[in-house]
Amino acid sequence: MTELPPEDEDQISGGSGGVADVEPVESPAARREPAQLARDAMDRARESAKLRGAAKSSPRRARRDAYAKRDATAPFDPGREPLPMSASVEALLRRMGWTETVEVAAVTARWREVIGDRIADHCEPVSFDDGVLTLRASSTAWATQLTLMSGQVRHRINEEFGREVVRELKVTGPITTSWTRGQRTVKGRGPRDTYG
Repeated sequence: MTELPPEDEDQISGGSGGVADVEPVESPAARREPAQLARDAMDRARESAKLRGAAKSSPRRARRDAYAKRDATAPFDPGREPLPMSASVEALLRRMGWTETVEVAAVTARWREVIGDRIADHCEPVSFDDGVLTLRASSTAWATQLTLMSGQVRHRINEEFGREVVRELKVTGPITTSWTRGQRTVKGRGPRDTYG
């Protein structure tokens, strides 16, 4: 054990030869604010991630980088031409999930040439929802006939799209007038289908 010089012993023991009140020495890290310690730890983690080759990836950052790259080009550089309106509209339709609905609307607008004159004379498209195309027939007889032909009709419509968009065909009969009038009515079968 090494001996200390006498003046050092006095400082440690307080000069009285008894047990000294030694103040604990604070480390430099303990003197800093907790927020600063957290920032230092985050900086060290970022540096180690950079050394590993990790990169930040977030949709907002990617969008901002794409805009910065686009804006960084000089005028008259390649890639600075305006986008066609159709490309912007297609991007909007894809983003909103309206592509299928717009395609069906385009086909139903040309209903007569897609399905043929004979069938188009007796039915019309009413709605399209979640792969189900609803047709309204001119009579119950035609509704039955179209129900029997639903596979062929659906195949013809999907052929126009180039893929299976219409998964099910629902055929309804004609809208009939209501014969129920007044407050007092008798329940029963009512009038039969006399419309065709």
